[in-house]
Amino acid sequence: MFMAILNFTLSGAIFVVGILTLRKVSQPKEVVFASLPLLFALHQFTQGFVWLGMEGLINSRALQLAESLFVFYAQGILQFLVPLAVWLLEPKGWRKNTIGILMYLGAFLTAYSLWGLTVTPTHVSVVNGILYYDNPATNHIWFGLGYVLTTCGALILSRSIAIQLFGWLNFAALVAIYFINPYGFTSVWCLYAAAVSILLYFYFVERRIAFLQEIRERQHGLSKRLKKELDRLELRYPAFRKKIKKYNRLKPFDDLS
Repeated sequence: MFMAILNFTLSGAIFVVGILTLRKVSQPKEVVFASLPLLFALHQFTQGFVWLGMEGLINSRALQLAESLFVFYAQGILQFLVPLAVWLLEPKGWRKNTIGILMYLGAFLTAYSLWGLTVTPTHVSVVNGILYYDNPATNHIWFGLGYVLTTCGALILSRSIAIQLFGWLNFAALVAIYFINPYGFTSVWCLYAAAVSILLYFYFVERRIAFLQEIRERQHGLSKRLKKELDRLELRYPAFRKKIKKYNRLKPFDDLS
């Protein structure tokens, strides 16, 4: 019951941050990446129901639905969604082209895994206190390597140091989980990724500030509403924002310059 409560609690906290992150979106191309915290929150919410099912607190049909939703997102969509989100933010150049290649690889892995997860039932069990999602279609070394390459690799290739940090944190966690308890490769990493996705809120706060400042310079002023928003944002987390800004090389108008 503790793990179910943990998943539901974490899901609620990340859901709030996810909504706040989406409210900082300035351009359509930012929506996919800004949606990641919210999607991770909903993902952990479904895993809470998986835990309830494993403890016999919900019926088998509800458990099957929860585990299917969880594994289809974790093993079936993320390897395409993450490189797509980063590719949309990246300005033209070799980084965007390389991330585009990873996006196509992720699309192949997504198509394969969705097919495999559909035709082959996923078996969920508790191993050493951790949920183990086992599906013969995705339980391959080549699939795992491709998964890490597309999800973490796309993040690490970004021009933004903040996004790179998000990628390296996830990569370090995947490596640690694989050697410590490989059974938790899907469940534990997704829990960790959901938690660290909270950092994306601060990235989008700084990005929103840069966007409003650019608009102010181009239009020689802002509307009263936007000026009030900018003044309010510039007062938030000044020390932390200063560090992000120092290392952030990805600006909202990079693709227009």
